[in-house]
Amino acid sequence: MENLLKFLVESLVENKTAVEISKDEDDKAITYRVKVAEGDIGKVIGKNGKTANSIRTIMKSVTAKLHKKIFVKFED
Repeated sequence: MENLLKFLVESLVENKTAVEISKDEDDKAITYRVKVAEGDIGKVIGKNGKTANSIRTIMKSVTAKLHKKIFVKFED
């Protein structure tokens, strides 16, 4: 799952080396924190947050079999 998220984010940004993904997991939820370069955060979030919401939807569909909630938070 983390590889998929990294692929999605890296395909959107210019500075691929600045992409950092951290994962926090407990019994009921998985939280991914995505850090990108300051100039790339707008590309990841998109207009009115549509790109970010699309990434979250893809990740939710992948984790549906795990029966856990997933959260993706974007930081610059």
